[in-house]
Amino acid sequence: MKRRILFARGAAAAAATTVLAAPAVAQATPDVRWRLSSAFPRTFDALFGPADLIARQVAAMTDNKFQIRVFPAGEIVPPFSTLDAAQNGTVEATHVPNYYFIGKDPTLAFETALPFGMTYRQHNAWYYHGGGQALLRDVMKEYNVVSILAGNTGAQMGGFFRKELRTSADLQGLKFRIAGLGGQIMAKLGATPQQLALGEVYSALERGTIDAAEFVGPYDDERLGLVRVAPYYYFPGFWEASAALSLNIHLPAWEALPSAYKAALESACAHANADMVAKYDAVNAAALRRLVAAGAQLRPFPREIMAEAWKAAHAIYDETAQANPKFARVYEHWKAFRDEQFLWFRVAELSYANFAFTAAQTVR
Repeated sequence: MKRRILFARGAAAAAATTVLAAPAVAQATPDVRWRLSSAFPRTFDALFGPADLIARQVAAMTDNKFQIRVFPAGEIVPPFSTLDAAQNGTVEATHVPNYYFIGKDPTLAFETALPFGMTYRQHNAWYYHGGGQALLRDVMKEYNVVSILAGNTGAQMGGFFRKELRTSADLQGLKFRIAGLGGQIMAKLGATPQQLALGEVYSALERGTIDAAEFVGPYDDERLGLVRVAPYYYFPGFWEASAALSLNIHLPAWEALPSAYKAALESACAHANADMVAKYDAVNAAALRRLVAAGAQLRPFPREIMAEAWKAAHAIYDETAQANPKFARVYEHWKAFRDEQFLWFRVAELSYANFAFTAAQTVR
């Protein structure tokens, strides 16, 4: 009888504990609904896809408690307004390359790409293990935003040109659809940078309103059809040895998340960061073959142009650092890390690539 009484009391206590714990569990896993505005249309799946991947991963890791609805470019805000939208809370998050906003501050380019900057692996090394993340989050906090690395294109192509380039003199007066710091470098070399929406590029090249245009790489470039009106396809896109995309999150929305949801979001972004470049590496080779079959004539930028561009880029960095203390602080740190990475990659990576990537054609 005593045993039955003790058992009943124990069961009642356990039930009471469960009832008392339930509200705490509910508080720890609230229902959260966010809107995310991408800087890209759905039709460019390699660029738009990482945002969808992040949303699916976060939902899976939170038992569908944390839902993110992804909107393509222009459906809520246009691409170049996405930082403002994240800053003022129009949406909770945006997925965008932050160098879109160098008009606000050139320091924002460091999260995405600088001409003659680091490769995908080197950029990740700086961001995750070299102190880059802390520096960049300090910069983005001024815009009421938390940024998380969330994708990368890898090394890009240099674009389609109507005429062949032989020396830097061929850049004089050349009207080139290129934005950002890459455009500033081309301007120093005598070209005229143009900013055009993607939908306007084909007709502008066809009519000769512009002489050249760059976008990303073979998989995306093929969809624009530029090879039909500008046959010379140059490489490399030295202004984007890699180009990182970021998830920009409205700071109050981030701070309101439970720690488990923050961890899920950071994990999903890391997955997207690896998956995006893997997709590009998987699809670019076949796309390049198709472009060549369609008439693309592959050309490396002449070394003279590359050398002049290198000097122009670093002159721009020095000038910008003198005028902008924030840029100077990040640049000093970034450049020291980049130069060390270049030294290391010359030893093993470059030696391997120079031999193995050409061995099938040269070793008999």
